[in-house]
Amino acid sequence: MEMAVQRKIVRRAVDGVLLLDKPKGLTSNAALQTARRLLNAAKAGHTGTLDPMATGLLPLTFGEATKFSQMLLDADKTYLATVVLGVETDTGDADGKVVRTHPVDVSEARLLQALAGFRGEIRQIPPMYSALKRDGKPLYEYARAGVELEREARVVHIHRLELKSFSAAEFTIEVDCSKGTYIRSLAMDIGVVLGCGAHLSALRRSRIGAFSVEDAVTLHCLEQGDAPEMRDLHLQAADKLVQHFPAMFLTAEQAAAVLQGRPLALAGEVGTCCRLYGPSDFLGLAEWKVDGKLWPKRLIATATSTQST
Repeated sequence: MEMAVQRKIVRRAVDGVLLLDKPKGLTSNAALQTARRLLNAAKAGHTGTLDPMATGLLPLTFGEATKFSQMLLDADKTYLATVVLGVETDTGDADGKVVRTHPVDVSEARLLQALAGFRGEIRQIPPMYSALKRDGKPLYEYARAGVELEREARVVHIHRLELKSFSAAEFTIEVDCSKGTYIRSLAMDIGVVLGCGAHLSALRRSRIGAFSVEDAVTLHCLEQGDAPEMRDLHLQAADKLVQHFPAMFLTAEQAAAVLQGRPLALAGEVGTCCRLYGPSDFLGLAEWKVDGKLWPKRLIATATSTQST
């Protein structure tokens, strides 16, 4: 009887950032694994998730760029959200079960008045159907088991909230917000203020920090590539994730010192970070410490190997 031989997949080193336009119905991890397979990348990660029902910008990181994935978690984001009035679901979005319905008698003027109260600094209670953890377990696992836990309200900032369209019991808004903002919670809270309940029926993320969905690629487009190497053309450099830090350009001698883990006697404000560049490439991040020196904080291995040869 012949034994089946399982071929081991040999992944290749791929470094960079892929701006993906995630489709509806796909989890962020599933999108990541699909992109990783198409690029045949050895190491991959993402910079924060999107719910399966949501579409839009999902930056994915590969190789050395994964070291800077956390940098986008603190970035402001922009969403286009469609909200249905008069229907409440257990999850706060269209993927949930309807738990209550109410008659709707809301004018555009009344809606605009309600929206005004959500601009600026607001307090939000995270939804039970979220990935926030309690005792090491995501809240959504408690919710699926029928357990409702007390959640502490968190302060978030709504920088911009514009009404894009309104029709009877449905409206669409565009939201610029800070990290930690739940658009589902925003939709539900608007429904509470209007007295008729609401849920999020569609969500699209169009911006994270300086990244725009206009520059993103779809999985379908990636699949059209003839080879993983051709798909690399869609990748952006790792330092695109840290453009919000000032740049510091080093001499060859300074770069060699940093790559050996030694600090530089360069003036700067304690606790601040900067991007480091050698004579020819991006080296990573450095931070000024209390001793007044600039210490390497997170370096990329490709820079180390390049400088040492």
